Amino acid sequence: MKTHFQKTLIYIMILSSALGRMNAQNTNDSVAVREPIQDSVTTASIQKNKLNYKSLIIPAVFIGYGVAGLSMDNLKRLNNSTRTEINEHQPARIKLDNYTQYAPAAIVYGLNAIGIKGKHNLRDRTIIYASSQLIAAAFTMPLKYLVKEQRPDGSNTLSFPSGHAATAFSSAQFMFREYKDTNFWLSISGYPFAIFTGVYRMLNDKHWLGDVVAGAGFGILSTELAYWLFPKIDNLLRGKKGKNTLSSTMVMPFYQNKTVGIGLVKNF
Repeated sequence: MKTHFQKTLIYIMILSSALGRMNAQNTNDSVAVREPIQDSVTTASIQKNKLNYKSLIIPAVFIGYGVAGLSMDNLKRLNNSTRTEINEHQPARIKLDNYTQYAPAAIVYGLNAIGIKGKHNLRDRTIIYASSQLIAAAFTMPLKYLVKEQRPDGSNTLSFPSGHAATAFSSAQFMFREYKDTNFWLSISGYPFAIFTGVYRMLNDKHWLGDVVAGAGFGILSTELAYWLFPKIDNLLRGKKGKNTLSSTMVMPFYQNKTVGIGLVKNF
């Protein structure tokens, strides 16, 4: 008889494969192998980076479900029944979800370090990933204080949406976008870590189902927005004439009055 942990792993693998397939279809991208663009200072200019609205379908559905779960009685009952079902199995509570949320991004950097190149060079992918995390924080942090949903364990009122799930799914989407054109199965290998993180936020009694689903939506959306914004950020950092003006430009996150944002200082 399979243990609860084994069942969870099977569930994660099924969901991750399905999510990867839906992502590939919604972005209308080929999964055929192509030569990646590497270490070029014109990476952004080579690609016409338009926001593909199909890629927003999944995050919109996830976020919509999470928001609806805050007020719809049927979804509230589903949140409670899911928690009850979890508690009946009395799973061992582990803290791996604090680390697995970053695993896909760490894998991207590790693969590049051993020669398995992704779509962007070190500088470009770092800007993209940092942007995705800032955007995810800008979505989730203010909402936690505005919504004030109590956590299942009653520890505080910062349950909605799940920041861990947002970070995990933004990292998984980052891995998907970096490798989807060269190795599809490698590109979706970050989703098991993201789903594991979301599942264990519920197993650890820190989030309701709707919190995790919404967090996943915000995470995917954040990475999609980061890739769309990258050419604009890159042009700003380099300067209009293509000169590298990174030394005279500073981009930094800020947190003030429970609000997360991005600050820019540029010398002309």
